[in-house]
Amino acid sequence: TLPCLPGARPCIPKDFGHGSLVCVCNATYCDTLDPLVVPAPGSYVKYESSKAGKRLERSEGKFQSSLSTRGLLLTLNISTLYQRVKGFGGSLSDAAAMNILKLSQPAQENLLRSYFSECGIEYNLIRVPMACSDFSVRPYSYDDVPKDYELKHFRLADEDVKMKV
Repeated sequence: TLPCLPGARPCIPKDFGHGSLVCVCNATYCDTLDPLVVPAPGSYVKYESSKAGKRLERSEGKFQSSLSTRGLLLTLNISTLYQRVKGFGGSLSDAAAMNILKLSQPAQENLLRSYFSECGIEYNLIRVPMACSDFSVRPYSYDDVPKDYELKHFRLADEDVKMKV
């Protein structure tokens, strides 16, 4: 497995056509970002990706106390908080799990590191669909017996046991 390396490793783009680029992540290489640093008060850091080729391109700026140019105006009121952010993450669907399991063990480790470690984007949450979803290869549920209110026929599907649990 690869250790956390200081500094960013650039994206090696792979084109799937129709404007669909992905970054290669395999057994020997995954792109990474520079370590995250909290910006100074009054400053912000922006990461931007685009079809034109930007991939989490980092830029910095300073908040203005008054509007001096035309365009979008974003007003932040830091004295009023409406919600607390628990974290960031994604979904582990059947399709995602199947594709991850097709990778070699070193490639799996690199991919998971790129999502969950300090070397990557530091996801700390995962949503796992209950039973099948639109990203499953077949329809299934946990209990198809009518009126089984006590769930005597409840069973996890093979997809859950082999890929999600």
